[in-house]
Amino acid sequence: MPRPAVYSSSRPPRRPAPAGPDATAAPAVQAEAAQPPHPPHASAPLPRRHLQALWAVVVLLSVLLAASLWQNQRPPARKITQEDIDAAVLRTLETTTPPSAAARAADAIAPSVVRVVGYGRSKNGKEEVERGVGTGVVIVDKGTILTNLHVVLGSDRITVTFHDGMETTASITGAQPENDLAVLQAHKVPDDLEAAALRSTQDLRPGDHVVAVGFPFGIGPSASAGVVSGLKREFTSPEGKRQLSNLIQFDAAANPGNSGGPLVTLDGEVVGIVTAILNPTPARTFIGIGFAVPIENAASAVGMPPF
Repeated sequence: MPRPAVYSSSRPPRRPAPAGPDATAAPAVQAEAAQPPHPPHASAPLPRRHLQALWAVVVLLSVLLAASLWQNQRPPARKITQEDIDAAVLRTLETTTPPSAAARAADAIAPSVVRVVGYGRSKNGKEEVERGVGTGVVIVDKGTILTNLHVVLGSDRITVTFHDGMETTASITGAQPENDLAVLQAHKVPDDLEAAALRSTQDLRPGDHVVAVGFPFGIGPSASAGVVSGLKREFTSPEGKRQLSNLIQFDAAANPGNSGGPLVTLDGEVVGIVTAILNPTPARTFIGIGFAVPIENAASAVGMPPF
């Protein structure tokens, strides 16, 4: 027959009750009352780094709040009107002096103007001497240059100096004696060489403004402004060796050294090649009449089609 299971009790054993009728649970109550109550747990202080982080958050929130209030109080930006733009343009025109039309024309043609020098031998044949100084204009950006034939004729060596200061030798590749024109090919050219813009003379009229750019007496590049004085003029050189026709007459100052340089409109477009000045005295200085070969004749010298 199986034995009944015996369980151990987790309760502490009971103390025997004291004898007597008054012996009740009072001693137990007094024992419990005699025990002091558990003190409440005191909260530990926050670490220093936590306090610093808390203050940083408070400051950041304050700054964001202030920025939001300032943004809301700022008046909206005023829309720019056409009247504002017109007023600004007018103010700029009143306070700024723009370059003249002649100055703009000279700036436009300047990158295409070159100084041309022809060299020969001295009388004893031992030294190289400068025979003449003139001007040329680049009409093809690979280094094709127009100038006057009398500037380079008979030279043993020709040099051209470009707008950026680069100097190189050049060869004559074509000539048109009836118009006193020569075509040069530079042996080296700048990387950013610019060719001049050419313009037909069909709509050119006396009184139109023009600018002559060149190296008068080797000084330059120099610019002088004037007007077209006439068309289809004829000119005979003082020596009687050159007879030129169909010329543009102009009054912009030109002197020895301007020969071969461009005569341009106020747009900076070439309408002629300066070739001669009229002076009835031996002084060879300008007295108010210059001549230029029309660009149509000059372009035909290099095989360029007419306009």
